[in-house]
Amino acid sequence: MPFPMRRREDQILRARRRRRGLFILPSLFTAFNIAAGYYAMSQTLQGALNESWHFDNAAKAIGFAVVFDGLDGRIARMTNTTSDFGRELDSLADVIAFGVAPALLAWMWGFRLLDVGGRFNVGQLGLIFTFCFLMAGAARLARFNIQKNPEPSNPGRPGRKYFVGMPIPAGAGVVCAVVHFADGRPLQYWWEGVGWGAVILATAFLMVSTWRFYSFKDIDLRSRHPFQFIVLFGGLIALIWYFSEYVLFGLAVVYVGSGLVARFSYAVRRRGPPPPPPPPPAYPAASELP
Repeated sequence: MPFPMRRREDQILRARRRRRGLFILPSLFTAFNIAAGYYAMSQTLQGALNESWHFDNAAKAIGFAVVFDGLDGRIARMTNTTSDFGRELDSLADVIAFGVAPALLAWMWGFRLLDVGGRFNVGQLGLIFTFCFLMAGAARLARFNIQKNPEPSNPGRPGRKYFVGMPIPAGAGVVCAVVHFADGRPLQYWWEGVGWGAVILATAFLMVSTWRFYSFKDIDLRSRHPFQFIVLFGGLIALIWYFSEYVLFGLAVVYVGSGLVARFSYAVRRRGPPPPPPPPPAYPAASELP
């Protein structure tokens, strides 16, 4: 009799270890997210005019952090290992990797090395612009954590899942896509800094807005997909591998543009003429009555 009992205890112990390992797995990807953000900050601080590759490395690191952030949540849901600790850790990781790191990169790359030429100091304004970006990202995360089933101000198609406001990883992706598109070469003229400040402020506004942005959460990787989907996904990976500067910049423009188009098209539909009233019900004539 002791042997079956011992076997049963061993099975329970192995199940507990397996369960503990499943809980560690999402947190491991969150740790990768934090590490990528920390590496991006270290590379940003080393960037200079003659060492612009540090800025490009920082942008790439934040791009990898976006991938890790998408994986940790999906793995937690697929393995049914979501927890309050994991959610809080993920939020703190997002502030570091998608708030502090891109804000620092946006200032060092776009404002610190500007040649103001005796004009107003755009670099000091850049500190304010990038701080607004950081605060908008933190506020976006705080709002996401306390809201349950939020509805955007411009509702979308029923059955689809949307973000209310552009998510902070996408905001960081806009910064990194622009820096990577420029191959890390920092801005040098004050008028470029003005344009870059407008991009930063617009991104901050989109993060705290209530406009809808597609979340891609209704794509279930566990279900069957047609072969064409696999080919398209593989082709996208290949394009990013060989032409990352252009493809990532294009994806950032398309994603931001999709939110803008959805919002303005909804506003146009609301301002249009009201639909005509329904026709009155047709009653039979007196001669037709029995």
